[in-house]
Amino acid sequence: MPARIELRQQQGVAQVTLSHPRRFNAMSRAMWRDLRSVFEGIQRDATVRCVLVLGHGAHFCAGGDISEYASFRFEEASLREFHEEDVWGALNAMLNCDVPMVAQITGNCMGAGVEIASCCDIRLAAESAQFGAPIARLGFPMAPREAALVGREVGLVTARQMLLEAAVFSAPEMAQRGFLSRVVADVDLATLAQSTVQRMAGLAPQAARLNKQTLRVLNSHPAHVNQAPVAMNSVTDPDPLAALLQRAYAYADSAEQREGITAFLEKRPPRF
Repeated sequence: MPARIELRQQQGVAQVTLSHPRRFNAMSRAMWRDLRSVFEGIQRDATVRCVLVLGHGAHFCAGGDISEYASFRFEEASLREFHEEDVWGALNAMLNCDVPMVAQITGNCMGAGVEIASCCDIRLAAESAQFGAPIARLGFPMAPREAALVGREVGLVTARQMLLEAAVFSAPEMAQRGFLSRVVADVDLATLAQSTVQRMAGLAPQAARLNKQTLRVLNSHPAHVNQAPVAMNSVTDPDPLAALLQRAYAYADSAEQREGITAFLEKRPPRF
């Protein structure tokens, strides 16, 4: 079976499957490029309300496809292109996607797998899942943008252990460290993931996208959380929170907000 990213959509849920079974779903260069294309398409598709990201079979993603590495890792320009265009292009497309994302994590979640999971909003894992980025054993560091992403999501203490000690952590340990939303028995994970995405798909889609835009700004600039609102000069002020505040309440007359409040007052389920 060829390495590929599989996309299946049904009832507002886009299921994105990392599929490279012979290598525990390790990411090839083509898969990174396809992942970018898939998420750019999801961002443009107003019918998608939630995304489920998972791996084919027993594993989420075992990292990068090392069998390809000799073809580009030994020359600076091609190595830069791989990380800045292929890998970061895909991860950035995920980070810039306004649709809520759930990761369903089984088996190995290593290196690239941790990076992809770090882009998801809610991370659900099987008890047997394992997490790490033991690339020090391969003689190279994690690329700067990718390390910043992982450090922000797993925490710097955990990132240091993953990268400097080649430490591997269990799902319960990663839950204790704040990376995972829930950990369940292996046999219960698929059911939990499906119920989670179906519940999220039934919620207000406009509100979800706006919340993700706000959380993206606050996640990138946490110091803004306690700042008072500031005036924005659209030409010279690069403050992302100020830019967000300019459009934060434009949804006031939206059909979605009217339906949600009306349904509550009428004591019926909302029809989003």
